[in-house]
Amino acid sequence: MENIYDQAAKYITDRIEVTEDELTIILSYFKPMKARKNQILISQGQTSQRTFFIGKGCIRIYFITEQGHEATRYFAFENDIAAALISFITHKPSPEYIQSVEHADLLYIEQDDFFYLLEIIPAWEKFYRSFLEKAYVNNTNRLMSFLTMNATERYTRLLDEYPDVIKRLSNKMVATYLNLSPETLSRLKTRLQSGQ
Repeated sequence: MENIYDQAAKYITDRIEVTEDELTIILSYFKPMKARKNQILISQGQTSQRTFFIGKGCIRIYFITEQGHEATRYFAFENDIAAALISFITHKPSPEYIQSVEHADLLYIEQDDFFYLLEIIPAWEKFYRSFLEKAYVNNTNRLMSFLTMNATERYTRLLDEYPDVIKRLSNKMVATYLNLSPETLSRLKTRLQSGQ
């Protein structure tokens, strides 16, 4: 099985050009961590100190609405990174939670170390920029889907673009991503499966 550090190295070198020495330095700041299913990694109100690379498993980023419901902003599966970005960028308490929704093998880098790498490895700035750009595109597409698509269209798009979300996660969890009640999602899936 591929070592999680090898996975992270490939993820990084697919995005930026670095020397072997630079890659070794970057990876030295990432620490391994095993997360239990449903473990909270960052809590709302905590200043986000970590960015996570997922070797195995799934983590989600979510917040609590004014009505007290969970709303999921992002799911990250294998070979992806995730952070409570608002807090990470502003250094203010996080409005979001990060939770491991499956047993997960992770690497994490502390915020101070992440920003230190920006100072010592020029290419790391390009990596950071690609991370921010991806997050911006994802968040904008999500917002547009809520404004321009009905529930069926949002579900079908999710099934086409991110089938792992539907295959691996519970209806309740998927519903928090689509901004639907679990009951509405269940009826929607039944209707689509019966071809109506």
